[in-house]
Amino acid sequence: MYEIISNLTVNIAGVKFRNPVIAASGTFGIGNEYSGIFDISLLGGICTTALTMTPRQGNSGVRIWETPSGMLNSIGLENKGINHFIDNELPNLRRLGPAIIANLSGAESDEYVKGANLLDKSSVDMIELNISCPNVKVGGMAFGLDPGTAAALVSVVRRQCRNKPLMVKLSPNAPNLSSVALACINAGADALSLVNTFKAMAIDVAGRKPVFENITAGLSGPAIKPIALRMIWELFDTLKDDGKSDKPVIGLGGIACANDAIEFLMAGAAAIQVGSATFANPHIMTEIIDGILKYMQSHKMQNVSDISIRNK
Repeated sequence: MYEIISNLTVNIAGVKFRNPVIAASGTFGIGNEYSGIFDISLLGGICTTALTMTPRQGNSGVRIWETPSGMLNSIGLENKGINHFIDNELPNLRRLGPAIIANLSGAESDEYVKGANLLDKSSVDMIELNISCPNVKVGGMAFGLDPGTAAALVSVVRRQCRNKPLMVKLSPNAPNLSSVALACINAGADALSLVNTFKAMAIDVAGRKPVFENITAGLSGPAIKPIALRMIWELFDTLKDDGKSDKPVIGLGGIACANDAIEFLMAGAAAIQVGSATFANPHIMTEIIDGILKYMQSHKMQNVSDISIRNK
């Protein structure tokens, strides 16, 4: 009886990842912040913080607020701009080893188009089109709530992505997420990622006012995991029914341990992203990688796709 060798590598829209564990956008900086804590090359991929054409200072006032089993954030897409990223941050990211996904955001369609054009010519491996951020007053989630609006943006950005695959990050706040997902794929998306944070809020009881200057913020953490998992499950069914099950889905939302990650993979995700959990445990992603490998070995699974229960 020969021994089955478990292979952690996954292929997402033509990009090879060492394993299915990816650092989520906005939670991992540009890699330097964690390089002294663990070996970054062990990760499957790194998704950059949201990148915009022009530098952004982000939101003023309170930005982070702890909630039971989660956190609210109102960062507001703070970044130094795409040109600065390409010239000063991307070279170091490339040296770290994992696949690089550039998270592209903007306030209007033209900004997305210009950003996609620059990133497509850079050395990133993939572009993640962010149409789901609830922390900005203009752009972001506004593009991801309506199928027609989402499709129009994906279509114009797709024309700029001649060299890089295009993944679209969906909002769980969309009234009909399945319709938005199909519209994005029909408009040219190579892959999808979901979910981003849920629109939520907190009130300062002592101050008798909302905690955040924007009133609402984005809820993440373990509290949203069961909902995110359900959305992955339902989206898989939607894509399968529409004959688009070949379009990979990256799952995220409250993943805080290996079992959480395995649940998402079972539900149909091709890979997963880890965000808020890294703040509580900087080693969590490597622990999740180890946990997935041990699970595969104990169940004599050869490939990550064998974990899924959706095609059984």
